[in-house]
Amino acid sequence: MPGKDYYKILGTSKSASPGEIKKAYRKLALKYHPDRNKGDKSAEAKFKKVSEAYAVLSDPEKKKQYDTFGAEGFQNKFSQEDIFRGFDFGSIFSEFGVGGGGSSQNIFSQMFGGAGGPGKRQYRSSGSPFGYSSAGFGGHSQRAKGQDLIYELPVTLEELSRTTNKIISYQMDGRQEQVSVKIPAGIPEGHKLRLRGKGEPSPYGGPPGDLFVQISVLAHPVFRRVNDDLYFKQKIKFSESVLGTEIEIPTIDQKTLKLKIPPGTQDNAKFRLKGYGLPHMKGGGKGDAYAEISIAVPKKLNKKQESLVKSLKEVGL
Repeated sequence: MPGKDYYKILGTSKSASPGEIKKAYRKLALKYHPDRNKGDKSAEAKFKKVSEAYAVLSDPEKKKQYDTFGAEGFQNKFSQEDIFRGFDFGSIFSEFGVGGGGSSQNIFSQMFGGAGGPGKRQYRSSGSPFGYSSAGFGGHSQRAKGQDLIYELPVTLEELSRTTNKIISYQMDGRQEQVSVKIPAGIPEGHKLRLRGKGEPSPYGGPPGDLFVQISVLAHPVFRRVNDDLYFKQKIKFSESVLGTEIEIPTIDQKTLKLKIPPGTQDNAKFRLKGYGLPHMKGGGKGDAYAEISIAVPKKLNKKQESLVKSLKEVGL
């Protein structure tokens, strides 16, 4: 189920100030308040939506969690009880000049099944503040998890040619943390490795968040990666392209291979070296390497070379 866009529900932007958020909610809450829309189920549903949005965006910590995890992530972490805990309808509507005190609290209890209302909290045996009864909206009751962290890890193609272990250091709560990360051979650019429980601790006594190590592949001076295949440019002389030759070429695992260039090889020709690419992260085997041939044309010739080229021209070459 997609998350709810609380900013859109209130008609505000993410950069809106607390005063602007409050003003937007006041306008909508007064418009859809049940006292002003007796028996109107549509207005009641809209009142629920704007109240839920304001309960989150008016609370600095909940707003921070919502902005961090996004709408869907927030909904997965926070139940309705979590959202409305500490949200005082009575004082809010008294301030707005609409049915304050017990009247608004009764409306709240009727519409939201008592979630967060006075005398309605039911703690589980753990004593967790997130152990409320899941009445009303049918949300799940669980303690909010700590914030996830993302660490961008640069790696070279040489490191991706084999499984690699790396030690990374990162800051958390003002202290330096270190953790060992296993980098699978052939892992794709942008792929994230999840280290459970290595993120921020939960401010609500729940489990810690996770650390996601995001792979960033560094540019290589020789090879260009396309999926698990590797491409590299190889220059040859004009005479070698015409007559054929044998050249030495490098591989990503530090080997040197001999490649035969047949007579008549054209510019931009590609030669495949099967199995000399990167390992497949899943399924075993390797990609291929491709030598992309370019024919070098000299900018300057000495007298002997110029004479020979002219001779070739005369015989139609």
